[in-house]
Amino acid sequence: MRATLIYGARDVRVEDVPDPEIRQPTDAVVRVLRSCICGSDLWPYGARPATEQGERIGHEFLGVVEDVGAEVTGLKTGDVVVAPFVWSDNTCDFCREGLQTSCRHGGFWAADGVDGGQGEAVRVPQAHGTLVKLPVGEDSPLLPSLLALSDVFPTGHHCAVTAGVGPHTSVTVIGDGAVGLCAVLAARRLGAERIVLMGRHKARTALGREFGATDLVSERGGEGIERVRELTGGDGTQAVLECVGTKEAIETAFAVARAGGAVSRVGVPQYEEVPMGFPEFLRNLTLTGGVAPARAYIEELLPEVLDGTIDPGRVFDRTIGLEDVADGYRAMAAREALKVLIRP
Repeated sequence: MRATLIYGARDVRVEDVPDPEIRQPTDAVVRVLRSCICGSDLWPYGARPATEQGERIGHEFLGVVEDVGAEVTGLKTGDVVVAPFVWSDNTCDFCREGLQTSCRHGGFWAADGVDGGQGEAVRVPQAHGTLVKLPVGEDSPLLPSLLALSDVFPTGHHCAVTAGVGPHTSVTVIGDGAVGLCAVLAARRLGAERIVLMGRHKARTALGREFGATDLVSERGGEGIERVRELTGGDGTQAVLECVGTKEAIETAFAVARAGGAVSRVGVPQYEEVPMGFPEFLRNLTLTGGVAPARAYIEELLPEVLDGTIDPGRVFDRTIGLEDVADGYRAMAAREALKVLIRP
């Protein structure tokens, strides 16, 4: 079959790889209907050291079950399923606590001999715990929004939930990428009263408005901080959702947080130290967030995707075939595309 491999910075190729097959009785094989490129994929795309052997990449996909191992229950050939971006048994103590990202028997796609999601098919370990069956057909127009449940929308939701967003909460979202826009959508869904979106790409912030942002701030750094404070009477907001992962973004997050508020970070951190010293201590700020346990949220969010109440699939603004995946990476890295959908 064909699949995406990364060889180094800006070196992504689609090549022939072995077809997936059942190795363990808890495995399933899924034929991929849709996958996509994640903003976090852009970090290795921009900086990965060159190697002679490429590595699989991609962690967001949905597809059709083609085969199941002898111990897989609740799934059969022909089922349409979505896979969260971490596979898990969904039964261990961490999974029962809603922390499938720390599953004792789980792991990550495209690591340790497990297939990546950007390909024609995937061997899914712990299939019964990982895959969520979808009540749609292979050609459903809902596939983009259902694919968003694999990572990007649960990540935005996790950011809002861990920050304590609820009715009447004031919120600042830092970043107008797909996760930031999904954080806006999640905050509105949870009842936030005011949502300030910090971003400077007009097409993206326009979608942010439609998702629920009440205010837009295009300035960055000190000017951006000052603008948020002006909008909030000098106080900042009760919740700050940091969806970028840079040091500047986390510094901005603390600066626009209201005293007693919470900063939640879900952007993959590209820094070693959190700038949370004595001033933040005095203001009683909380730092939370982390990698989102998407599996814990999918069943909660699924009904509203199915009935059209929320439409996170709108973050996909470009669709490509698998063979064009290198151009998809280039477009996202150049900010020519918000989030690229792949149809193998």
